[in-house]
Amino acid sequence: MYKLIRPFMFSLDPETAHNVAIQGLKLRGKLGCIDSAPHLPVNVMGLNFTNPVGLAAGLDKNGEAIDGLASQGFGFIEVGTVTPRPQPGNPKPRIFRLVEAEAIINRMGFNNQGVDHLIANVKAKKYKGIVGINIGKNFDTPVDEADKDYLICLEKVYPYADYITVNLSSPNTPGLRTLQFGDSLKRLLEQLKTRQQALQQQHNRYVPLAIKIAPDMTEEETVLVANSLVEAGMDAVIATNTTIAREAVKHLPYGNEAGGLSGAPLLEASTKTVKLLSEALQGKLPIIAAGGITTGAHAVQKLQAGASLVQVYTGFIYRGNELIYESVNAIKGAGILTKG
Repeated sequence: MYKLIRPFMFSLDPETAHNVAIQGLKLRGKLGCIDSAPHLPVNVMGLNFTNPVGLAAGLDKNGEAIDGLASQGFGFIEVGTVTPRPQPGNPKPRIFRLVEAEAIINRMGFNNQGVDHLIANVKAKKYKGIVGINIGKNFDTPVDEADKDYLICLEKVYPYADYITVNLSSPNTPGLRTLQFGDSLKRLLEQLKTRQQALQQQHNRYVPLAIKIAPDMTEEETVLVANSLVEAGMDAVIATNTTIAREAVKHLPYGNEAGGLSGAPLLEASTKTVKLLSEALQGKLPIIAAGGITTGAHAVQKLQAGASLVQVYTGFIYRGNELIYESVNAIKGAGILTKG
């Protein structure tokens, strides 16, 4: 079905196509088209996933289309990134298709309608599967005060999320990636853990915390981050966000646009990060792999590199839900026992 729709969608400006897709998925959800996802259960972070192939954050920033997305076969859905206050994001145009490379460059800048709007949508969903909520900081919050925004979002989404992702790695919010390093990271993780523990007592339920990191760190930096996550008692790491590297696409139209590059060119770097994390973590916390998955074989590669779950986004834009079913079947066929 998507093969018939794609030419029309790709004839539209990328952001217009994105908005049309969200509206279409919202309608599908309202019509009750919630198909059952392919069954390949796995337990990760103490949560039971229908299958290990999920939707990465960024597609449904406001949690508007959860029920429609549930009809696509995902084993879990991550919404956001959401910030405490609504914000418009960066000036348009801010999404660019690199069709030859099966890639996208975006510099959206956490455009969203604010955490309260997202919560209302999450509360209204009919989908009973796993929903993660991805949180960030407002663009005008100084980096040295970012912890306040993350804690506001953490407190608000905690009762409604199955897990919460802390986005420290978008390249489109100035200074954000500095939070992945040194004392800034340690201080933020300590505050997140303390608040998580307090919220666990308050709500009588434990909601895991995952940290989303960039693919552009050195090997040494990646290992240091891994150690920090273990020391702070985080529950998972998501590897990776988009990349600022352009070597693979600089010769293409739009290849040098500012923003984060996602899709096929990210596969190698993101999988390398998963391997590094797996070696450093030694099973102490699970890895959710994202970046460059455009075939079922790529999903298998991520799990073989040490991931327990995978997420898709750009591959889903290019291939539709065929990619989800193909990935689940490839994982099943490979006989991989995912680690949780």
